[in-house]
Amino acid sequence: MSVKSGLPPIARADARLFLLGSLPGDASLAARRYYAHPTNQFWRLLGMAIGEDLQPLPYEARLERLAARRIGLWDVIASARRPGSLDQAIRLAEHNRIEHLLRDFPELRAIAFNGATAASVGRRLIGEPPSGVTLIDLPSSSAANTSAFTDKLKAWSRLAQFCPSDQSGR
Repeated sequence: MSVKSGLPPIARADARLFLLGSLPGDASLAARRYYAHPTNQFWRLLGMAIGEDLQPLPYEARLERLAARRIGLWDVIASARRPGSLDQAIRLAEHNRIEHLLRDFPELRAIAFNGATAASVGRRLIGEPPSGVTLIDLPSSSAANTSAFTDKLKAWSRLAQFCPSDQSGR
């Protein structure tokens, strides 16, 4: 079983919100794009949560919209052995230095974890966040999470308060 390595972080220096997954699935790694699998609900959930229709946009346009809304993307796991794409199969994980987000992004107000694995690992790596930074556990956007979309969206809707809605991103 080969080692799978994640994607680099995507964020502007003034990011206010980071969304952290566990480790990209095989489709995302092959495409070198976050949340590339067509059944993953990430772009639909995030778009509805922040009031933008992200799903139909080309990938680069999605990233531009996230940057304008001061949203960053990354993962808690840098690399691991994993057959397939399920988090339960992750072995020998090496972690990203996500605790550095607190230092490197001074305007950071929230870190949201996409799924239970990301939350468990991420909370352990970050520890107690400084005052003014909120940690949010989200239900996974993966199709493997069979919770109702409306239930997922209710949880994801909390993200809107951390994302400016004007076009300049300020």
